[in-house]
Amino acid sequence: MPTLKAPITADDYIKGPPEAPVTLVEYGDYECAHCGAAHPMIKLLLRHFGHRLRFVYRHFPLRQIHPHAEAAAETAEFAGANGKFWVMHDAIFENQDRLGLPLLLNLAEILGLSQSGLQDALAARQYTPKVRNDLLGGMRSGVNGTPTFFIDGSRHDGSAGELNAAIDLRLRLYAGPQ
Repeated sequence: MPTLKAPITADDYIKGPPEAPVTLVEYGDYECAHCGAAHPMIKLLLRHFGHRLRFVYRHFPLRQIHPHAEAAAETAEFAGANGKFWVMHDAIFENQDRLGLPLLLNLAEILGLSQSGLQDALAARQYTPKVRNDLLGGMRSGVNGTPTFFIDGSRHDGSAGELNAAIDLRLRLYAGPQ
């Protein structure tokens, strides 16, 4: 079974406590319908497992089939540089059906970010290296589609809907015999 080759670092965006017993990593694409469907499930998992789950999101834009995915990932990184990664991340997924530059600029304005700053960052490809680094880390880890999940470094080959059971099993294994 493939394992996560790119270690979690300070460059990652992480929800949940560092001491959480289980870490879930997602390689996702903001234009992927399956990632969009998984997004609310991830939010439910974070609420359900609380302090026992840490979540890491990494970009894996499939540019050949999703023409807006890379710009969306770079927009999320722009927002992250301004302390608003997760709110932009959520907003992009919640408006996935309208994804494109007009939406990204509108979201930036709604979040109090500079539209011209975002346009300049996109034109200069300022956040392309971070997005590409995520992509390359995913490729080294055997990611070839989205969403792809890793639970504590091991690839989860079940559906996004089966994540709850897989995380619960991992937590029970950590707890040991009762």
